[in-house]
Amino acid sequence: MLSKEIERLQAVNRFLKLEFSKEKELQEIVELAAKICETPVALLTFIDESTQHIKFSIGTNAKSASREDTFCNYAITGHEVMIVPDTLKDVRFANNPFVTGDAGIRFYAGTPVTTQDGYNLGSLCVFDQKAKELTDMQQQMLEILSKQAIHLLEFDASLRILKEQFVQVQESAIKLQSFFESSSACHLLLNKKLEVIAFNKAAERFAEKNYDARLNIGIRITDFIHPEHVGAFKDNCQIALSGIPVELERNLTYQNGQNIWWALIYEPARNPDGEIIGISYNATDITRRIEQEQKVWAQNESLRRIA
Repeated sequence: MLSKEIERLQAVNRFLKLEFSKEKELQEIVELAAKICETPVALLTFIDESTQHIKFSIGTNAKSASREDTFCNYAITGHEVMIVPDTLKDVRFANNPFVTGDAGIRFYAGTPVTTQDGYNLGSLCVFDQKAKELTDMQQQMLEILSKQAIHLLEFDASLRILKEQFVQVQESAIKLQSFFESSSACHLLLNKKLEVIAFNKAAERFAEKNYDARLNIGIRITDFIHPEHVGAFKDNCQIALSGIPVELERNLTYQNGQNIWWALIYEPARNPDGEIIGISYNATDITRRIEQEQKVWAQNESLRRIA
């Protein structure tokens, strides 16, 4: 199978999965095609590897047909209106089951339904049980209606993509928020002025407990830091704003006498375009780990002296 046909089939499958929001308008296009071309039957079809799918129609209740037996299988190979004035006089269709059978098709005209990127999904076509011709105006109108149909179909396709992207973004946001809020570490997002953009519950609880203050969006975080440590904090933030992450461990004592070992991480915060817009600051309490390490070190030191 040629790569172009594989790509076309992929496009067809995308449209076959669509939930149409413009059903009324698409049905009206089919009905208008039949009226303009003065035929009892009109179809809007998609053609996949083996089947012609009839998505909208007038004059028939058929929903599908074998691709190899369809007229539209020929129509999608070109880019203009294909007209068969008399099927019995056309060697391609004289023995076609839709010609020799109960359908008794004698006339066919179809124009490809072509996407913006050039894939013929199927056709907008009309049938009659008597041989006939279409005027130039009727042919032009059939092409115009086909273009209108693809505009509506691509609108639905774009809408579906937007919905899928929205759902993905929402799911990602929920997962991120869940992680953000469930973490025992303190997380802060600061802008370039070191003002708080976002914070999690752990950071909020810590500020209330150790500073008797509430975190709020827009406050300067340096207002919460002991003057002795402000200089080092600002220096680390400037390094992060230059694009270089900073990781360190530090022991801090607070006004209430609590002594905490922290693993501190200052990372550049970027927007979707990669531009640095602030600092992601994370502080994890590692006091137990440090105390355990100190205990093990003390035990090893005692053993070393005994030895």
